[in-house]
Amino acid sequence: MALRLADGTAWSDTLARAVAAAPEAFGSPVDGVTTLHNLVRGDWHAVGTPSPVRTPVDNTVLVNLSRLDAESARAAVAHAAAAHRAWADTPLAERKARVTDALDALTAHRDLLALLLVWEIGKPWRLACADVDRALDGVRWYVDEIDRMLADGREPLPGPVSNIASWNYPMSVLVHAELVQLLAGNAVIAKTPSQGGAVCLTVAHALMRRAGLPATLVSGGGEELSEVLVRAPEIGAVAFVGGRSNGGKVAAALLDSDKRHFIEQEGLNAWGIWNFSQWDLLAGHLKKGFEYGKQRCTAYPRFVVQRDLVDEFLDMYLPVVRSVRFGHPLAVGDDWTAGDPLPELDFGPLISAAKADELRRKVDEAVRGGAVPLHRGKLHGAPFLDGQDTSAYVAPSVLLAPPGRSRLMHAEPFGPVDTIVVVDTTDELLAAMNASNGALVASLACDDEELAGKLAVDLQAFKVGINKPRSRGDRDEPFGGRGASWKGAFVGGDLLVHAVTQGGDGRLYGNFPDYNSYPTT
Repeated sequence: MALRLADGTAWSDTLARAVAAAPEAFGSPVDGVTTLHNLVRGDWHAVGTPSPVRTPVDNTVLVNLSRLDAESARAAVAHAAAAHRAWADTPLAERKARVTDALDALTAHRDLLALLLVWEIGKPWRLACADVDRALDGVRWYVDEIDRMLADGREPLPGPVSNIASWNYPMSVLVHAELVQLLAGNAVIAKTPSQGGAVCLTVAHALMRRAGLPATLVSGGGEELSEVLVRAPEIGAVAFVGGRSNGGKVAAALLDSDKRHFIEQEGLNAWGIWNFSQWDLLAGHLKKGFEYGKQRCTAYPRFVVQRDLVDEFLDMYLPVVRSVRFGHPLAVGDDWTAGDPLPELDFGPLISAAKADELRRKVDEAVRGGAVPLHRGKLHGAPFLDGQDTSAYVAPSVLLAPPGRSRLMHAEPFGPVDTIVVVDTTDELLAAMNASNGALVASLACDDEELAGKLAVDLQAFKVGINKPRSRGDRDEPFGGRGASWKGAFVGGDLLVHAVTQGGDGRLYGNFPDYNSYPTT
């Protein structure tokens, strides 16, 4: 059956709604392509060099992103620092009122923000809505709790918070963090991810600016902007979410600085299966784990399985993998009418064709090195539009025993590729689960929960689940990482506010050059 775009979801319609919602943030189209402005010096300005941004959904150009140079970024940081001083002196009651006004405006445009995420980063509709909802609901919780969190005399930082985040959760990670930082009395600066989310963030920041919040949104390459957004003396803290390569560069740039920072990096999160029999329970967790194509910092791409359980594990696991649904997130049949639900998919495309090609090469490399391909899905049969570009789509793959020299053995694939390692002892289990020198989360599937608790002590993960997965968490749940997966202060709940304020009693939880301190998780 031929498929078509759901009515009202075409990019031209979606962009028109975005421009109507925040006309000040968009330039006039040039050769049919609209250019985004930068939110600098307290307003939207047509500065920077236009660069096309493509959607992973079908590889078409969405908008032009205006990339700033270092000099323009320095001016933006200087203005943000001046705005920070005024905002830090603003009474908490007024800060709460302005943040609440921004939340109300964002809530009014919730469906638009979600649809922008579908087009910009390929999230299926349900997951895009969840990204927006988690941001808004989470910040409302902080509005209710912020008086308590600041009651011990905590004050804003000396300068604005610089936020450099990856593309996968523009609202529930980046905007959420900014709004909490603003509540705590800090001006904020955010760098637009180069790979996706620019229009969604532009609309969101326009609504935040209208509410009177001192927010800055800049676009540009890491080479041009990193030095300014990380090392500028006016910056009070640096928040980074991304991979280890770029995170390591940020950490290195801060070595000679006492600047507050929280650097979240990737890790190879693993499920360990030992003396286990509750396969139906595990199947439900693993199916949900494929959401957004495992392009999440808390996805589980590694399974470490006791040899005696491999056959039972595969009997459960392979049908789960084959049931995963992916494709164009807005493709519907001719019988679809307005009001019908949009496609219920586990994931759409990866973030780009380049990322998809890289992941396919990693799989091929591992197979050539000796990995056994237990499952290699195909794009054929997935719901796509006739003639659409599918270069950013990757079907699920499962590899048994990736060779030690392959990139998939020690690094997170950030895509729908799982690897299985077979072990004979609990020492081997722990070693294989700790393969990436630190992770954000890990889980153990074990009928003996007391044994699992003992094994969990030796896992290099910040959060460890027993017969359930762990996630970043919401509201009062702390979040961090062990080993190389995290540097600086931990966040989540009170810890996020502590990370962006000074004063109070006690030292921060986190991984620092001179100490590590972990909260109860």
